[in-house]
Amino acid sequence: MKHLIVDFHHHFTPRELVREDPGDRLLLTYDESGAPSYTVHRLLFDLDEHVRMMDAAGIDVAVLSSAAGMAADAERSRICNDRAKAAERAYPGRFIGLAHVNPLGGPAALAELGRCAEELGFPGVAITSEQDGHCLDAPELAPFWAEAARRRLYVFVHPALRLNDSRQFDAYDLARSVGREFSLIMATIRLIGSGVFDRHPDLLVQMSHLSGGIASMLGRIRGFEDKHFWGTANDPRHGRKPERPFDHYLHHNLVFDCGGFFGSIEAVRTALIEIPASRIVFGTDYPQEIRSAAVGCAFVSGLRALKEGETILVANAALLLNDRLSNRLPRR
Repeated sequence: MKHLIVDFHHHFTPRELVREDPGDRLLLTYDESGAPSYTVHRLLFDLDEHVRMMDAAGIDVAVLSSAAGMAADAERSRICNDRAKAAERAYPGRFIGLAHVNPLGGPAALAELGRCAEELGFPGVAITSEQDGHCLDAPELAPFWAEAARRRLYVFVHPALRLNDSRQFDAYDLARSVGREFSLIMATIRLIGSGVFDRHPDLLVQMSHLSGGIASMLGRIRGFEDKHFWGTANDPRHGRKPERPFDHYLHHNLVFDCGGFFGSIEAVRTALIEIPASRIVFGTDYPQEIRSAAVGCAFVSGLRALKEGETILVANAALLLNDRLSNRLPRR
């Protein structure tokens, strides 16, 4: 594993889930409030092009997640899972699939999670930071967190493609540019504050986009952990605290990928002020925010130039990929 660069934030969409062939066009979808939601283009299903970009940038392996299968119905989830496994087989050693299940999907979703873990051999599961009016600390998600922890699957939290409420982001593509980042920050605080990690102390969660750039907010977040100072200590919701200090969970249960910033090295530098390099993994967000080999190459080169670069690019892959799985990957 120490010799492999693994891209932990890498997207695809099964061809059959793209309604029309986009050709050289960009097909933009919108949510119910009229906010841009997702941009569809041919790179999403052209895995040959994925491999060409990976080869140019020196990326050995990509962990595949699909927006089409996040918070989706059972049929779409299963298609994404099966196609991710097919990609593993078609490109030996280059792709690793993630499970896609709806965490609010009940017993059927948990059964599909079991199939992904046992039959397909996936190491983790992809969900969104909020959905269908629920946040990640909602009681309705408790069975999902328990099952993921029981099966020792890490959970990749991607920003919600459709926010629970996007009305305040009604212009300038705000829902995607910053709304999703707010959602990731709130998801992190909710997971910690609600005691999800106290109930499942070995649970690992990969927060995408450096958890929405949470590093710049941690001073304020820590300050509001002093419930007596703010007069909320006796409030059953706002005075609730986890069993350990907030930073304990950042250093033990959370892993942060550096996708989501269009290959910006400055975003990584900012994160490193507060987040230890030992908790950051490599991610590109290809082929959405990075869509060319040139940008992918520049991002990898920029990370290598950081003193913490090799830790992020190479060493930390072991945080999320167990030895059994890593031994299946051929050295290039």
